[in-house]
Amino acid sequence: MLRLFAFLALCALAQCCPTILTKSQWGGRAPTCRTAMATPVTYVVIHHTAGAACSSQSTCITQAKNIQNMHINTNGWCDIGYSFLVGGDGSIFEGRGWTSVGAHAPNYNSNSIGISLIGTFTSSNPTTAAQNAAKNLISCGVTRGYIKSAYILKGHRNVTATECPGNTFYNTVKTWPRFQA
Repeated sequence: MLRLFAFLALCALAQCCPTILTKSQWGGRAPTCRTAMATPVTYVVIHHTAGAACSSQSTCITQAKNIQNMHINTNGWCDIGYSFLVGGDGSIFEGRGWTSVGAHAPNYNSNSIGISLIGTFTSSNPTTAAQNAAKNLISCGVTRGYIKSAYILKGHRNVTATECPGNTFYNTVKTWPRFQA
């Protein structure tokens, strides 16, 4: 019984969370600004990147860099907009992370974690590996105290006028726990 409690204590200290590649591990650029976000947050907002999908860590790293460059160079943001990116192989990439305000969902940025799956999901779903990684990331955020246990899950289209995260994926996200339109 003592070993079970020790295991649960380790889980609470993030030992049961998925591997998250830090920005330095995937070669991301350092942000030029950072606004701290109060946690735990109430919302998790699910996105798709509406670009090319990726199926290996190396191709997903390339996509993560491309997305960050577009957000900084084209959108004029100080960093990638999302809190995290998830690749088709299930790799998770740190964006703004757990504690920085994102630029992914107007009026929700300061009280949400934005998770974007890499690819376009209007007529197909992300891989099972990617979906499971996103769900595990949410559970990790709850375990670590970054996301409220009674969080509300939304698709990007629920908080602003957009087709994101794509029709097919949105219909899947609606079946995930804690979804509220």
